[in-house]
Amino acid sequence: MSQETLALAAIWYAAFLLSLTCHEAAHAFAAKLGGDLTAYNAGQVSLNPLPHVRRSPFGTVVIPAITFFASGFMMGWASAPYDPRWRERHPRRAAWMALAGPAANFLLVAIAMLAIRAGIAVRFFAAPERITFSQMVSAAGPGIAEGAATFVSIVFSLNLLLGAFNLIPVPPLDGSTAIGLILSEKGALRFSGWLREPAFSFAGLIVAWRLFDYVAGPLFRIGLAALYWGF
Repeated sequence: MSQETLALAAIWYAAFLLSLTCHEAAHAFAAKLGGDLTAYNAGQVSLNPLPHVRRSPFGTVVIPAITFFASGFMMGWASAPYDPRWRERHPRRAAWMALAGPAANFLLVAIAMLAIRAGIAVRFFAAPERITFSQMVSAAGPGIAEGAATFVSIVFSLNLLLGAFNLIPVPPLDGSTAIGLILSEKGALRFSGWLREPAFSFAGLIVAWRLFDYVAGPLFRIGLAALYWGF
């Protein structure tokens, strides 16, 4: 295994872990604001990745490594605990908690976009000859700029897709809980009970993957157009 591959894996994992940590910490913080201290008491209202890794070591360490070396792309998962009784009593608060995770991802997209555009403006970065998931921008010269360009590229691309994917309104994704904001209190409670069925979660993931095949390409092009707007 080459040093370049290992270096790319390290950059990928740093971006991946940052994205998951911010996503789950946002869930935990929103739940705390809504009155559920479950994740807060577990130490997950934090940008320290260790509490999130300890809760989901398989999804945050093992699967990302396997998927990267198998496909060049990292996949995985993490989770923030919550009190199901709180969710049943306050479905709208639970909906805001669900939206907080994707909101954190889109915030990271915005930060990465600002970093890329600022880097181009000061000639630290440059527009690449070829756009890829991990090369939304290139280094203007050798050295630290090369690693920084790869890192912000992955943060931009990964969080754009992660935030959008989680908004698909099927269980167990965040979008399914967020539907509670547009339902009546009684309807939200019924829908919350439906979401607890494991069969629906499994079917929902299959549907989400199929739907995302149609969404990912146009979404990526929109993100790219926004990133280089005005240049």
